[in-house]
Amino acid sequence: MRRRRIYEGKAKVLFEGPEPGTLVQYFKDDATAFNAQKKGVITGKGVLNNRISEFFMLRLAEIGVPTHFVRRLNMREQLVRQVEIIPLEVVVRNVAAGSFAERFKTEEGTPLPRSIVEYYLKNDELGDPLVTEEHITAFGWAATQDLDDMLHLALRINDFLSGLLIGVGLKLVDFKLEFGRLWDDEEQMHIVLADEISPDSCRLWDLKTNEKLDKDRFRRDLGSVAEAYQEVARRLGVLPEAGPVDLQGPKVVQ
Repeated sequence: MRRRRIYEGKAKVLFEGPEPGTLVQYFKDDATAFNAQKKGVITGKGVLNNRISEFFMLRLAEIGVPTHFVRRLNMREQLVRQVEIIPLEVVVRNVAAGSFAERFKTEEGTPLPRSIVEYYLKNDELGDPLVTEEHITAFGWAATQDLDDMLHLALRINDFLSGLLIGVGLKLVDFKLEFGRLWDDEEQMHIVLADEISPDSCRLWDLKTNEKLDKDRFRRDLGSVAEAYQEVARRLGVLPEAGPVDLQGPKVVQ
């Protein structure tokens, strides 16, 4: 089918939805790292991330976390509510890893004294810089109440997902969230979880061996990237029966 493309990011495409206020979120196999300086393709990644993100969004909805997710449409697509994306990445860290470990000269794998929440401006040209609440409110990217809501939801999501993942032998090292503004029928604005939760946006290590089962395998040329994503899907019970089948993307109307 032919649909109008609204936006294309590094890992997903948003198309016009079937009804007002909705979008179709299409998961690509494209992989990027280091602010898109490294690029590649992981065959079947879009299929797996679609399933994994659906699983997490449904579980979070069950505990009352508001999200943009409506339902999965097929192997690569979800129907989501159209929201006004807040231009921030909210990163929750439980264990020192990646850039955090480098910044503070901390050995990777060191548990943090408590979960640490950081904000990064979504701006590729600036390299997605780390920003403070002062920057955010001064430049109007989000209001203080928005930040309070995002922080509360991020920590709640962290607590829930950490416990869920421990149950399948995985350690939630850190992860990135995005939030958006959604208006209800009474014109009341609500902050809701948007984007995705998948091995693209989370660091997931095996609980016993610390084997990396996320996009770090692509970033660091560790190999077996698709197999790692499949293993996460298998442990969560959402691995497609036929495996990560590659589907042809929809035709696009500019």
